[in-house]
Order: sequence, then structure tokens, then C-alpha cells
Amino acid sequence: MQIFAGLGNPGGKYAGNRHNIGFMAVDAIHRRHNFSPWSRKFKAEISEGELGGERVLLMKPQTYMNLSGESVGEAMRFYKLEPKDIVAIYDELDLPPGKARIKTAGGHGGHNGIKSLDAHCGKDYRRLRLGIGHPGAKEMVHNHVLGDFAKADQSWLSPLLDALADNADMLVKGEDSQLMNKLALAVGGKPEAEAPPPKPAGKSHIHQARNHQQPKILPTTGPMAEMLKKMFGNKGE
Repeated sequence: MQIFAGLGNPGGKYAGNRHNIGFMAVDAIHRRHNFSPWSRKFKAEISEGELGGERVLLMKPQTYMNLSGESVGEAMRFYKLEPKDIVAIYDELDLPPGKARIKTAGGHGGHNGIKSLDAHCGKDYRRLRLGIGHPGAKEMVHNHVLGDFAKADQSWLSPLLDALADNADMLVKGEDSQLMNKLALAVGGKPEAEAPPPKPAGKSHIHQARNHQQPKILPTTGPMAEMLKKMFGNKGE
């Protein structure tokens, strides 16, 4: 069993906030697949279903962002799961809008929801970060994350969430690089596997090949050979 915990704040006031992209992500998965109706347990809205042949619990903690770990930790202990069985889905200021990254463990990056999960669940859970972009100044961050997505954001937000829902089985199976490629393509990017390799420093590989040291072949007959014999002697005799 796995837990997909989307992070956000409860209530209509926050529903459209950038900070609630985690809620939006699990809602998209719920709509696309055959999950049970939402119910209340573990201080969260929960729904059970199956993805990729494995049982999955979708969670939207209702404790407010700063206490998300209380809810997810309670569910983890109830089902006797380990941190590796949890996928936290949340907003990331330090990624451009529409960019996604996934990793296991790591720092909280100042995200209060992740600080809470670290405290209640340990740090070795998987983290799917969905970029919302940075407003450019520290004093603008609060209003940015608690502000609603703009209409223009729908050009990448809806395709991103749809692609995540369509390929949620990859998340279950741990096919992380394939999932990242699907999400990148959905928002008009290039699959990471197809990114051009870095250019070698200095001379090109063709130039290097042409100038690779080859054994020098000296003439053994003719005027040049006679001249070399006079200059260096005939060391072969």
C-alpha cells in the first residue's frame, strides 16, 4: 500500500491558491481513476483505490499546511507503513511554473508542510514537487503562495495535473524518470532523457580525433632518408 498525500489548506478560501497544488493533484488522480468517494479519517479527507496493481490511499490533510504531518503520520502508523510508502505532493517556489521534480528524502526548503511531515513521518519519503515559480522578492512570497493561480497559469496547470493523473501508475511503480518526461511533455517541454549532452570543453571531439598523436613514419629510402642518416646516424646498424 502507498499513501499519496497532497498538501494544502482546507476550505474554499484557499481552494485556488498556489499553495494548494498538492490538493489539486490528488483531486485530479481521484477524478481520473476508480477511487472511493471522499470520506473523513486521520484528520484528513481520504479515498481508497488501486493504481498499477497496488492499493493507494489518497489524502488531503485538513489540519492546515503547518500540521500536515500529524494527519499523514497517523495514517502511516495505522496501516503499519514506512516512510518509503508515502508520496508527498506539494508546491515548490524554487521551480519554474509547470516544472516537476521527484526525489526521496532531502531538506524541507522552508516548506512548513514538509517540516511537519519530517517531524511526524521521518524524512525518507518520496517528494513530488510541482513548481509554482518565485515572485522575485522575499517579501512577496507570502502573498504569492496564498494567492490564486492566474487565468494564464491554466495553460500549464491543467495539462500538468491531467498528465499526472493519467500516469499516476508510474508514481506507484517508482518509474520516476518516465513520469518526469511525461509531465515535461505535457507542458511543452522536452523529455529530460532527450536533453542535449553538454559540449566538451576545449577542442571538439572531431578536432581531438584528427590531432590524436599518431606514430610518426620516417622515410627509409630517397634523399630525405640519406639526409636523416647524416644528421642522426643510422641507429639501426
